[in-house]
Amino acid sequence: MTTIRNAWSDFQAAEPDLARTVEERFGAFRHHVLATLRRDGSPRLSGLEAEFREGELWLGMMHHSRKALDLRRDPRFALHANPGPGQEMNGGDVRIDGRAVEVTDPAVLARYAEDSGQPGPLHLFRAEIREVMRIRVEGNALVIQSWAPGRGLRTMSPGSGDAPPPKDV
Repeated sequence: MTTIRNAWSDFQAAEPDLARTVEERFGAFRHHVLATLRRDGSPRLSGLEAEFREGELWLGMMHHSRKALDLRRDPRFALHANPGPGQEMNGGDVRIDGRAVEVTDPAVLARYAEDSGQPGPLHLFRAEIREVMRIRVEGNALVIQSWAPGRGLRTMSPGSGDAPPPKDV
């Protein structure tokens, strides 16, 4: 039986243009917003530097940070790209939802710390992608692109008769 990892590279292979756009949005700024779940189920928002490399989306964070402890307990997350200054949002609004898989291999941790310049010790998570969304304005129309493994890409424009994407529970 083959295990599906839902790595960033799976999304890149399925939708290379959208993947490139998402990476560019995240690359435009260094800090982004990570949503995790607290022990009581309420959301926690934290700043985060996310990195795309080797076909993966990496989430590195300080040792024993609240967000790392949240992800160890409940791996679900949402990562929102920094929209930038003002109301421009060039490239649209981008979000990635997924599950964080902690990486504990000392060699991988050391390489990540060296490549990213983050001092150790640290927590490192590899993202399993559950959904990628991009929302932008084209002319006077709002355009929503939503991709999920096994479902593929959907493009909608509310008010044009398109139904909103179904929400996974």
